[in-house]
Amino acid sequence: MEKNVLLKPILKWVGGKRQLLDEIIPRIPECSTYVEPFVGGGAVLLSLQPQKAIINDYNEELMNVYVCVRDHPDELLDLLKIHAQRNSSDYFYSLRSEDRKQGFAELSRVEHAARVIYLNKTCYNGLYRVNAAGQFNSPYGRYKHPAIVNEPAIRALSKYLSKNVRLMSGDYACALKGLRKGAFVYFDPPYMPISSSSAFTGYTEGGFDFDEQLRLKEQCDVLASKGIHFLESNSDTPEIRELYKEYEILTVNATRAINSKANRRGAISEVLIHG
Repeated sequence: MEKNVLLKPILKWVGGKRQLLDEIIPRIPECSTYVEPFVGGGAVLLSLQPQKAIINDYNEELMNVYVCVRDHPDELLDLLKIHAQRNSSDYFYSLRSEDRKQGFAELSRVEHAARVIYLNKTCYNGLYRVNAAGQFNSPYGRYKHPAIVNEPAIRALSKYLSKNVRLMSGDYACALKGLRKGAFVYFDPPYMPISSSSAFTGYTEGGFDFDEQLRLKEQCDVLASKGIHFLESNSDTPEIRELYKEYEILTVNATRAINSKANRRGAISEVLIHG
């Protein structure tokens, strides 16, 4: 099947994989069902463009964006055009503060989705981040020409998601239920922190601690026992290397631009685990 060049991520997401696609894509074989339990911005999915897929993320606001892109592209684009016309620092902070107000849950699904896209395109460094209360707290980015309304990409994504792509939101393990041999799973979980001060779990409430890393390893073992192959991205730490020592581990280098301090951005070592 010829790939659609317009299919690109419509959101910038923490840990996005665009720069590592040349390492990841060749390691994903032809499969009956492609499964991505931590889909995030969807760079791998949209580069691969499988004919049948299951995608999931714990972040309900993110998955709601995908649902609205699929089901209500016209309404979503209309709202984004309004946001683009009104874009300013004051407007940004007004829209950002909506999740602190009583009526936030009463906004329509499309209003929620348009808000997430607008804030993502205009916030500092494209960093989707929430506080302990689950409230968006990234500052305004002051970009001259933010791409708030990317109509070709939204329409292409709407068309793609309308075909054989199942959208889920919740615990990643739910996306693994009932998989059969021939399926392939790409895991891009919240990474194991490189140091005690470097943990970043701000894009979902609750975080992903070492117990969760252990549970993920156990899920990988279950897949392997069923003959279902997987690929996992994670940080290059002794704990991760020890945890997955019976699997093939490849070292790759990624440049991480998302850090509030510029001197902490740069090339870091990551691993790809193949099972």
